[in-house]
Amino acid sequence: MFRFSHRTFGAFLIPATSFLLLLTFGLFIATPILAQEAPFGGLNLHDEPVEDIVERILSQLSSEEMVGQVFLLGWQGEGPSDTIMDWIRRRNLGGVKIFGWNADHIPTLVNSIRTMQAAALGRNGIPLFTATDQEGGWVRHVRGNTAITPGNMAIGAGGLPQDAYLSGYHIGKELNALGINMNFAPTVDLYTNPEAVVIGPRAFSDDPVQAGILGAAFARGLADTGVLATGKHFPGHGNADGDSHGVLPVLSETLEELRERELVPFRIMIREGVPAMMSAHLAFPAIDPGGTPASLSSRFQRDILRDELGFEGIIITDDLYMGGATVYQARTGRSFAEICLEALIAGNDMIMLSRTPAINDAIWRVVHNRYLSDPEFAETIRNSVRRILRAKVTMLKADNPVPVFPDIAEANKVLGNEDGREFFFQSAARGVTVLRNGALPIDPANGNRILLVGNNPRFFSVGRRFYPNAAELRLNNINPAFSTAADREMVPRIASNYDTVIFNVSSLNTFEVVSQLRDMDLEVVVLSVLSPSRVRDLDWVGAKVAVYGWGNESFESGFAVLRGDFTSAGTLPLNWQENLDQLD
Repeated sequence: MFRFSHRTFGAFLIPATSFLLLLTFGLFIATPILAQEAPFGGLNLHDEPVEDIVERILSQLSSEEMVGQVFLLGWQGEGPSDTIMDWIRRRNLGGVKIFGWNADHIPTLVNSIRTMQAAALGRNGIPLFTATDQEGGWVRHVRGNTAITPGNMAIGAGGLPQDAYLSGYHIGKELNALGINMNFAPTVDLYTNPEAVVIGPRAFSDDPVQAGILGAAFARGLADTGVLATGKHFPGHGNADGDSHGVLPVLSETLEELRERELVPFRIMIREGVPAMMSAHLAFPAIDPGGTPASLSSRFQRDILRDELGFEGIIITDDLYMGGATVYQARTGRSFAEICLEALIAGNDMIMLSRTPAINDAIWRVVHNRYLSDPEFAETIRNSVRRILRAKVTMLKADNPVPVFPDIAEANKVLGNEDGREFFFQSAARGVTVLRNGALPIDPANGNRILLVGNNPRFFSVGRRFYPNAAELRLNNINPAFSTAADREMVPRIASNYDTVIFNVSSLNTFEVVSQLRDMDLEVVVLSVLSPSRVRDLDWVGAKVAVYGWGNESFESGFAVLRGDFTSAGTLPLNWQENLDQLD
C-alpha cells in the first residue's frame, strides 16, 4: 500500500483558539519599524520619521519624476525590454508588474529585478515596486520551483485563519527571496455566483466575514515577510458571470447590497491595515448610473473606498488593457490615453498596464500635460505619489525588508523548502471536502476493475500510486469550455469494461463527458478539482470529493480520502449545500 513517506493523516487540525483570539483582539497591528540602510539618495532611514523622509523626497521631484511614479508597467519577454528600461531611467517609473511570461526562468527573473532596480536607484534613489500575482492555487505567475499551493478555497474549506496566515507567510518568503516586494493578493471576492468562473477557487468563501478574516490573516503572513499585500478585486468580482479580462461585466447590486456583502471583506482588510487595493473593471449601474467601470469611477474609488471605508493606502487599477476597460473605452469613444487619465482622476494612485507603452506615447503625453496644466490634477498626483513613497519608505524601514538586489543563491535556499511543502500538504488535506460519500471508500483490492478518467497529468500520476492496477483513459480535448463528440462517445464505450470509474471533473468539458455515464451499470466516483460548481448536478454518482488546487498535494489528499486512508473534516465554504447534497 502506498504511504506518504514522512507525511501522515493523523491530526490535521492545528489548534486555532489562540490565533482566533489574537485576531479578534487586534493581531494585525503594524509591527515595530526597525532601522535599515536603504536607497533614496543616501537619506538616513534609521532615525528620520517616515513622513519627513517622504516630504523631503517629494519636494525634490521634477514633473516627469512625479508623474512617472504613478505608472506600473509590464514588459514582454524574460529579460527587461529596452522600452521599460527607458521608462525607468527617463521617467522615474513607479513599479513593474511581473507576469507569467517574465518568470519562467528564475535566475533570469532575479537578474531582471537587479538590473531594473539598479537603473531606478541611479535615477533618483527611489526603488521600484516589483509586483506579481502569487495568490496560491490556480494563480501563480512566478513558477519555476516556487510552491504549488492548494489555494484560497482549500483554506476556506479547512476553516483555519492560521492556514491563511501561513499560506501568505510561505508565499511571501519566496517572493522576498526573489526581490518581489508587492503581491497582488489576497483575493477576497465572494464566490456568490457559481458561474463566476474567473474567480472560482481563488475565493476563500461566499461568506463575507469568513473571507475577510482569512484575507486579513493571509495579508499579515505576507507582511511578516516584508511583502506588501493587495486586496482585490474591489468592490467584488465574485457575483459577475462575465470575465473582465474580455468583457465589462454589468452587475445589478445596489450600494446597500454591496455594503452588506461584497464590501465586508474589504472593510475588514482596511481595518487590519492592508497597504494596497486593486480596483476592478465592473459596472454597477444602480450605483454609478453612467455604467462606468468601478476602476474608473470616482463614486467607487473616492466616495466609497476612501471616504466611506476609510482606506488610506495605495489604489492600483487592474490591467487597463483588459477588456473590461477597453470595452468601455470603445463604447464611449475615448482614446486609451484618456482612459488612463480617467483612472487617475477617479482616485487610483497607480495605473497598471501589462504592455510597455513607447516612451513618448500618447498615454504619457496626456497624463503629463494634464499634470502641467491643471493644478487640481497636479495635487491629485502629488497625493498619490505621497502614498506611494510612504509605502516604499515604510517597506524599506521594516525589520525584514525585501532585498532591492536579490541573490539567486540565497533565493534557491528558500524556494520550495521542505517546511513550506509540508505545510501546504497539511493544508490541502484539511480542505478536502466530501460532497457525497455513498461509494466510499474505493477498495483497490478484491478484483475491483478501476478506470481513471480525466485530462490532468497529475491526476493520473498520483492516482496510479493509490490504485496501481487501475487503467487510464485520457480525454483527447483539453479545452475547458466544451467537450467533443469523440470524447463523449469514447468514454462510455471503454468504461463499460470496468466496475468503478474515478473521474476527474475540473471544467464544463469534463462535466459534459462524465454525464454520459449516468445510466450505465457501473460505480462512478468524481474527484472535483478547482471550482466545485460543475459537480452540483451530479447527484447520481456514488461519491463526490472536492479538492481546490491542482498540485500533487491536492491530488494526494483527494485520493487518500477516496481510498479511505483518512476521514476528511473539510466543509464546503459555499452556501450551495442544498444543491450539492453536502453530508456531515
